[in-house]
Amino acid sequence: MRPPLRFLLALVPVWLAAFAPAHAQDATLYVVRYIEVAPGDEAKTAGLLKQLAEASRKEAGNQRFEILQRVSPAGQFATFEIWKDKEAQDAHLAAAQTKSFTDAVQASLLGPIDDRPCIAADAAPLMPASGAARYVITHVDFAPPQRDKGLGFLKAAAEAGRKEAGNLGWSALQQTARNNHFEVIEIWKDQKADDEHEMLPATKQFRADVQPLLGAHYDRRWYTAAP
Repeated sequence: MRPPLRFLLALVPVWLAAFAPAHAQDATLYVVRYIEVAPGDEAKTAGLLKQLAEASRKEAGNQRFEILQRVSPAGQFATFEIWKDKEAQDAHLAAAQTKSFTDAVQASLLGPIDDRPCIAADAAPLMPASGAARYVITHVDFAPPQRDKGLGFLKAAAEAGRKEAGNLGWSALQQTARNNHFEVIEIWKDQKADDEHEMLPATKQFRADVQPLLGAHYDRRWYTAAP
């Protein structure tokens, strides 16, 4: 005896759910923006970035916007931005305050502004940071055949790092333009917490594990929140 049509139709949502992806694709877009300016223009640039950040945080799709200044050289800045999705970031790039910043900083730039849009490879909520916080941004470029193996090491390091007492956040982000390029964001309570992390045997082992997989220099930079 055949089951009634109504019974079969009732099963359709169940069948669809069984074959659907376990998790919907996260549309969140992360952006690391590198800005390098001439010596003597650091204070001016920090002021322009502060204005940009204050306006950008009011945009509907913004979830985080931080201004960072490299420990040395001080003329290198970065913004770390989190947007609800690509459409929100596109609207930000077209906004008047973004264009005003780009125009105002143009004369100070030593090179073009370098935007690195990313999606989450292994991201977790980032805790608020005080003025003493130390930010570490590492660009990691794996040789294409080694990408998956390298990503496994990044995820393991992120999971372990988040458990350290002085860690305020750790995310491994995959560039949208090149899926073997990653931006790793670490936030530490202060320099002491970061220094202690750098000296751990597990940290040294991680560096030894990823070194043979790299396609370019392991580019690690230290920042503080810009004044």
